[in-house]
Amino acid sequence: MNSSSVEITRHGVCQALTALASGTLGAVELAEACLVRAHRLNAQLGAFVDLRPALVREQAQASAHRRREHVLGRLDGIPVAVKDSFDIAGWPTRVGLPRVHAEPAARDAAAVTRLRAAGAVLMGKTALDEGQLGAHGQNPHAPPLRHPLQPTHTPGGSSGGAAVAVASGMALAALGADGLGSVRIPASYCGLVGMKPTHGEISCVGLTPSARRLDCVGILAREVRDVVVLLQVLAGYDAEDAFSRKRRVAFALPDLEPGRLRVGLLPDLAALGVSGAMQALFARALATLDGVLGRQRVVDFADWDFARARRAGLLLMEAEMLHTFAGDLLDPAHPVSPRFRAMLEYARGKSAADYVAADRMLDAARLKSRRLFAQVDVLLLPTTPGGAYPLDAPEPTNAADLTSFASLAGCPAVSIPMGTLPDGLPGGLQLVGPTGSDLRLLELAEVFAAALDATPAFPLGDAD
Repeated sequence: MNSSSVEITRHGVCQALTALASGTLGAVELAEACLVRAHRLNAQLGAFVDLRPALVREQAQASAHRRREHVLGRLDGIPVAVKDSFDIAGWPTRVGLPRVHAEPAARDAAAVTRLRAAGAVLMGKTALDEGQLGAHGQNPHAPPLRHPLQPTHTPGGSSGGAAVAVASGMALAALGADGLGSVRIPASYCGLVGMKPTHGEISCVGLTPSARRLDCVGILAREVRDVVVLLQVLAGYDAEDAFSRKRRVAFALPDLEPGRLRVGLLPDLAALGVSGAMQALFARALATLDGVLGRQRVVDFADWDFARARRAGLLLMEAEMLHTFAGDLLDPAHPVSPRFRAMLEYARGKSAADYVAADRMLDAARLKSRRLFAQVDVLLLPTTPGGAYPLDAPEPTNAADLTSFASLAGCPAVSIPMGTLPDGLPGGLQLVGPTGSDLRLLELAEVFAAALDATPAFPLGDAD
């Protein structure tokens, strides 16, 4: 591989924007470097399911022209990958299903529209779990999706392809979808920053729904500051989205003083199935952060069953997917997998009362979060109970237990790298804040990330 291409793809979004603005890097050069990475690695790692180099080059050339004319978008020239659950006009949206003859989308998803308007270069569509239902990252209708640092391991899901694209240098950022942790889980496994914003902050129009009361457009990037830029590009009220937040005021300003924080910690991570290695990594992270954590307190979660809450969210997804994917379930020529069918049929066997009971868990989560954030400013916990695991190992049933609370409560949550586990793979630290505190949470994430200094050297898989 050309060493200059590797060096170019080490950039984060903000670093690349600075280089583009100074003229030390060109939009075409940046796009070509990402395409070189994709050409070399995609067959092995399986990040992209639809990659169109000619269109990438066309967008990059248009960005270079805009830069010459000094009419720029906020992300002009930045290569961004898009999970294949978002519509891109003229491209099929397969959502990890065997839709061999899927019709091209008529228009862009709202989030894709905002990326285009900001000048981003859309690299292509990334791999995901079948029907975006799962955290394993693997799909029976596609080649294996592999972790860039350890190709025998999974990068997580369901936005695993998006995470691999960013971590391996095929893109500098990615658009994912997070219903119960589908952005934060692969972010944790791959050493990235992953954000699920407050529910409704970013329009979900044009995103294939999993469960509309849980669905969030998520962001994957290498640095917290990159996520800040992307969030401000993507967020905004959309009258076509029934759950879009119409704020009367802007995002709450970043005004928390880290030394005076009220930090909430869970009482017993072992009881929640967190591995010993992840507990040790989390303890080391807390020790490193001690000077900026302020007042720490163990918060009462005795009234919250993480596993039950995650199962409730999963039932809502499975039930709604029965409607979303009705045609796919009835297509004998291109059958879904037995696993996917069984999960959706499980929901078919449940009663309306079962659905209501699951739905009420969301209300309980919102009330729980109000009580929690009256006592603390931020909840800190590991993003996942364990790290990335071998491809041939079964998907842990509790992979989304620690991410599901923020999803059900509608709160913003950010995963940042907190160090490496004994096997050398990353683990993530999760920050959860009250609804609307997205920028405050990112400010804290930036402070914590700087103190931990645990961000891996990107692109993953290349020696320095």
